[in-house]
Amino acid sequence: MTGQLTPHGAEKVRLRGLAALRTPAPATATAVLVPGYTGSKEDFAPLLDGLSDGGFRAIAIDLPGQFESPGPPDEKAYLPAALGSVVAELVADVEGPVVLLGHSYGGLVARAAVLAGAPVVGLTLLDSGPGELPDGPRRRALGAGEPVLRASGLDEVYRVREQVSARSPLWAAMPADLKEFLRMRFLASSPVGLLGMADGLRTEPDLVAELAATGVPTLVVAGEWDDAWSVASQREMAARLGAPFELIRGAGHSPNTENPAALLRVLLRAWREWLA
Repeated sequence: MTGQLTPHGAEKVRLRGLAALRTPAPATATAVLVPGYTGSKEDFAPLLDGLSDGGFRAIAIDLPGQFESPGPPDEKAYLPAALGSVVAELVADVEGPVVLLGHSYGGLVARAAVLAGAPVVGLTLLDSGPGELPDGPRRRALGAGEPVLRASGLDEVYRVREQVSARSPLWAAMPADLKEFLRMRFLASSPVGLLGMADGLRTEPDLVAELAATGVPTLVVAGEWDDAWSVASQREMAARLGAPFELIRGAGHSPNTENPAALLRVLLRAWREWLA
């Protein structure tokens, strides 16, 4: 089985009220993994055992409002700065060195956590950008989906989403149990959370200079076919941060599920250097 249903040795736990997958201790350090918009902790399932074998205790979380984590009723509570404070508090509870990884919208949240003072030895931005999502199909989909969600709810949004996905050969080839998981996860999301995060994706300012000023070591990683933030913009962000940039071949916006083996090699190499 692949993707979000990849078998792993992590246990389900709750940390500061957030649903999480946590691999067993002991480990030399902990990796806290933050998913993107409409994502969940299961997006990191293909990495969990590899991180554990590589000496890192992995903690993959559902952000507030995602899948199995409850969230507040205020849309503004789902902007990167607000969610970043939640992640910073969670990181502060973890014993020993922590590396923080954020995927897509989770990268904006993880950056906000560092700006809020999260005590980390390094930050990885995975297929995330310097600020708001640029114009393109993903941003246009957010704009089209918002009035449907407000008027008709999650079920109708997912019905439209499935109709669009059905045009893709990747969707046609997807196993039925994975399709069912993705449906169940989406329908378990907080509508308020989806609206708030969508607003964050369209309004987050460029905070690269502020992140660089923290001095926290950073790694920028992108799939070669990323269709959210362009690879060029992520490479430029890395240059502005004075950070290394790594390209994951054979992957698009989600190397964690599309080429986890290559991503794992990149992460372990960088994170071990930070710890050394």
